[in-house]
Amino acid sequence: MSKATTQNSVPGVGTEAGSTDRHRAVRQWLLRAAADAGRAEQEWRDEGVALLRSGSLWGVVYIDGALVYAAAGTDDPVAADRYLAEVLHGPVFANLMRRAYFVLTPTSTAHRAEWARPRDDAEYMGSGHYLSVPAPGRTDPGQRRYWCVEAARPGALATADAVARLVQAGRDRLVTEQDD
Repeated sequence: MSKATTQNSVPGVGTEAGSTDRHRAVRQWLLRAAADAGRAEQEWRDEGVALLRSGSLWGVVYIDGALVYAAAGTDDPVAADRYLAEVLHGPVFANLMRRAYFVLTPTSTAHRAEWARPRDDAEYMGSGHYLSVPAPGRTDPGQRRYWCVEAARPGALATADAVARLVQAGRDRLVTEQDD
């Protein structure tokens, strides 16, 4: 996955060459989760992130960065991004200041046993949570919030099974490292 970017019309937001139609389609889809689509568009233009609400189009699984890096076997964000793309096949954005990753999943993820009890390292956030979501095309890990793995198309989500496997792999590796 190339991180080469070119600037589009939104200041501070890069796009992978040749993917502006996809970004436009994903942007319109994501805006359906905004309380005020016009305001969200303005936030993306001004800040590069907009407040969107989980629950109607997608759910969100929060994963602590330590868990992601353990599963990926690296603490390099770019290498971790490649790993996430390989194992999740769905959209993920990061807030590197918080060392936090957010995976967009089907809302049915909420009904799985592994998310019945919140944990500090990973949690299904449920419906109605407002999140600062990066604008489509914002893929530079040097930015505070960015897409590690962009949505391939509107409605494309990571599967609950893939997210559960990632979380378990990270937990297993952390336990193994602590035992060594």
